Amino acid sequence: MTTAVVAAVWASATHSFSKTTRAELTVIAGQGVAGDAHCGVTVKHRSRVAQDPTQPNLRQVHLIQGELFDELAAQGLRVGPGQLGENITTRGIDLLALPCDTELHIGPDVVLRLTGLRNPCPQIENFETGLLKAVVGRDADGAIVRKAGVMSVVLAGGAVKPGDGVAVALPPPPHVRLERV
Repeated sequence: MTTAVVAAVWASATHSFSKTTRAELTVIAGQGVAGDAHCGVTVKHRSRVAQDPTQPNLRQVHLIQGELFDELAAQGLRVGPGQLGENITTRGIDLLALPCDTELHIGPDVVLRLTGLRNPCPQIENFETGLLKAVVGRDADGAIVRKAGVMSVVLAGGAVKPGDGVAVALPPPPHVRLERV
């Protein structure tokens, strides 16, 4: 059995595409990552602020499974952890397969609740040609598959650092698939 862990943590005070590695993050209940441009009770993503700045922030913490970077490298794409703008890179957990409202218990204190999938914009193609197609595709039934990570809100704050364990608490059934948020 594989143990899920935090592989790396990232933050940026500006709305830059990639984030800077950190030794530790402080996450704040109901807000997100302290010092990150997306921290706040209301939406901080620029296109969403333009639509309605009073919307609740359902994208407080962005997580990507580190295995995605292995997959991208196998396709010849040169993108690594933190470069897609995530706050937390994990290993050993299929984040994309989890249902909406799953709780991730990280380290001794932090609890995140999954709200949906990240929907990458065409700007990702400016980072590296072919990247958008690699992280957004279609399955055998023609349904859109988004691989650019999951978004969450902070239920309980605290510190998150590389090496912290990640435990999964599924919501009660029926489970609802993660959709773009």
